[in-house]
Amino acid sequence: MRATIIRAAALGLAAAAPAATPATHAGGGEILWDTFGVPHVYAKTEAGAFWGFGYAQAQSHGNLLLRLFGEARGRAAEYWGGADNETQDRWLVANDVPTRAATWFRQQTPQMRADLDAFAAGINAYAAAHPDALDPAMRRVLPVSGTDVMAHAHRLMNYVYIASDRKVLADPTTNEAGGSNAWAVAPSRSASGKAMLLANPHLPWAPSMLTYYEAHLNAPGYSVYGATQVGLPVLRFAFNDDLGFTNTVNTMLGYASYKLTLADGGYRYDGKVLPFTTAQKSYRVRQPDGTLKTVAFTQRYATQGPVFDLPRNGGTIALKVAGLDRPGVLQQYLDMGKAHDFAAFQRALRRMQVPMFNIVYADRAGHIMYIDNGILPRHADGDVATWSRPVAGDTSATLWRDVHGYDDLPKVVDPASGFVQNANDPPWLATWPRQLDPKAFPGYVAPVGPVSQRAQHSVMLMTATPKLSFDDFVARKLETGSLMADRLLPDLLAAAKGNADPDIAAAAALLAGWNHKFDADARGALLFETWAALFAPRNFVDQSNYAVKWTLDDPLATPRGLKDPAAAVAMLKAAVAKTRQLYGALDRPFGESSRFHLGDVSLPGNGGFGNTGVFRTITWGPMKNGERTPVHGETWVSMIEFSKPMKALGMMSYGNSSQPGSPHNSDQLRFLTSKTFRTLWIERTEVERHVEDRTRF
Repeated sequence: MRATIIRAAALGLAAAAPAATPATHAGGGEILWDTFGVPHVYAKTEAGAFWGFGYAQAQSHGNLLLRLFGEARGRAAEYWGGADNETQDRWLVANDVPTRAATWFRQQTPQMRADLDAFAAGINAYAAAHPDALDPAMRRVLPVSGTDVMAHAHRLMNYVYIASDRKVLADPTTNEAGGSNAWAVAPSRSASGKAMLLANPHLPWAPSMLTYYEAHLNAPGYSVYGATQVGLPVLRFAFNDDLGFTNTVNTMLGYASYKLTLADGGYRYDGKVLPFTTAQKSYRVRQPDGTLKTVAFTQRYATQGPVFDLPRNGGTIALKVAGLDRPGVLQQYLDMGKAHDFAAFQRALRRMQVPMFNIVYADRAGHIMYIDNGILPRHADGDVATWSRPVAGDTSATLWRDVHGYDDLPKVVDPASGFVQNANDPPWLATWPRQLDPKAFPGYVAPVGPVSQRAQHSVMLMTATPKLSFDDFVARKLETGSLMADRLLPDLLAAAKGNADPDIAAAAALLAGWNHKFDADARGALLFETWAALFAPRNFVDQSNYAVKWTLDDPLATPRGLKDPAAAVAMLKAAVAKTRQLYGALDRPFGESSRFHLGDVSLPGNGGFGNTGVFRTITWGPMKNGERTPVHGETWVSMIEFSKPMKALGMMSYGNSSQPGSPHNSDQLRFLTSKTFRTLWIERTEVERHVEDRTRF
């Protein structure tokens, strides 16, 4: 299965004819690579589409892809050494991820097993055809198998998003998966009478298991465009000609941890002392001289699940993760993309195989939907705070035995408001006026609040006018204004008025002339951000300095006001000194220091921290070498209208490749800096006009 690549650009052709090559076992097909490095896979069979997608991911992200599969095997320390890899391996091995993945693979339908094997075969074929394109250290993972694909999906979904070692053992408030925005607009609120959908996940920019990849997959009965995380063989943010869906991270508590009371070599449970059951496990660690050291350990198990010691003498817990009996996450996403109407989409959702995520949906028939989706343990009582931390493990009263079904979960379908939204907020503001009442659900389903100012801004953008055109929809997605600035600056400037301190007077004058937007030419944005971090510590979320804290009774106008105006002005004085120290001048243009910088491309930045109420979210890293760059935020964006022909715009902020030397690892920054999007080429005739390379298989 050696693929032939024809470089159309080198031949001076818009669309070069592919050379004849033997068909693969997956049925054959071709990949048309467009000028942004997006693979458009056209296959004769479903497995062929998976093969082509595997090949494409290897070409665009091969080093990252192989690292992820090596990690999912629980063998990262064996391949590459290192204390962090060893910690990661031990967590995955202790939780039986590699062995369970093998079981899950066997439990797939024959078609899905063929699909996963084909995806792996495409990766292997690329590696065989391009031995010098991959890092030799990463090639240790080859060959990969369908079981590896399942292991990566299992690890990502259940042991990164749901129960990572950091979240379970260190900090239950950890959110390693970041944030996202999502909108769906019904025909009743659309100026064209056609539904619209925004997919806008926010994840880290550094290559990782959370890196996104854009693709277009076509096979008999399956044609879908969108993005997914590298290593997954199905699209998670996707649309076809009839419907589309997107995800945002929610607060789903898909696990529980139980604090054990140790006694006599065992643990107390319902008035008895029970012995731990044990299993002998091991992993290997590569030493500096290249030799391998085997590390063996005894894994203990309690009634609730595997047992772990918390760091810093924090005690001993047992862990129970929901969904370990549900191996169908990839099948469900595949079937969501195959659906062509709301009924078929709901049938896929009802399988309840996807362990978390808000799902926002729109379709050509005009249906829209929001669901706070996930595999949620059913508890007798308690709220999110209760179940986020270890509960008593010495009694069967706390042990969950069942999970909630589809009909139990908060959802909004076809609301009279004509829109649904989510910006990682709890489900209660999924539309406005509010439809969902927290009192109608168990307290552990989702926190009541506070709702972030980014989420409040999202609702306001959707309700600003009775109708939205597609141009309105796009323009509102690009909004860089800060709701926090809108709320607080009038009071701050009033408190600073007439102040004789020259620093405060200069700061007030600067902020009075700023339009509250985090655009490249903004001269007050850096000062406001610096002040806001002092006023609302802990990533702009601490509300102790507000006069009125957030409340569900007034969810779109709180928090607000200055509890202590004099203290807020003192913070402004401190912010002046800090702004000058960090950025060299009080009025430095935002985009001079905040840069979209990847490789040799460095462009003025825009967008700001979501917790300051900025919808166009960029989480900026610390100043280094005279600039700061994104660590998180805008990644994949797609905006579609179900018109004829379909309108589809989008962007992959950091480009569609992480391989060294690729022209597609920074080529879309220009859209980010100019606050524009590119047209997503959906029809084959469009794709053919923008072909850069072809791969026939």
